[in-house]
Amino acid sequence: MKDICSITGLPKELSVFDQIAQEGQRITVALESRKFGKKYTVIRGINEHDVDTKDLAKKLKSRLACGGTGRNGVVELQGDHLRNVKDELIALGFPPETIDVEGR
Repeated sequence: MKDICSITGLPKELSVFDQIAQEGQRITVALESRKFGKKYTVIRGINEHDVDTKDLAKKLKSRLACGGTGRNGVVELQGDHLRNVKDELIALGFPPETIDVEGR
């Protein structure tokens, strides 16, 4: 039996709420230096009510082979991932025109 969306009554694979939520985001990716010169890639602008930041962080950590966390609408990845993070966000369904990479 297929999963049914409680709002529309359609099968979940036909539901477009996730796509609409991702298109409404304005994401900023920046590199920050922290204690002892450690670098962190910080992704801001994600509405935590529309997108699960913990799940997004988990997927990005797996794809980029790094540590990190996702909370309060911010995803922090350990290391400098400015070159790859935009491509990974696009692969996860975020439109490229909504992603700004600072310091590139």
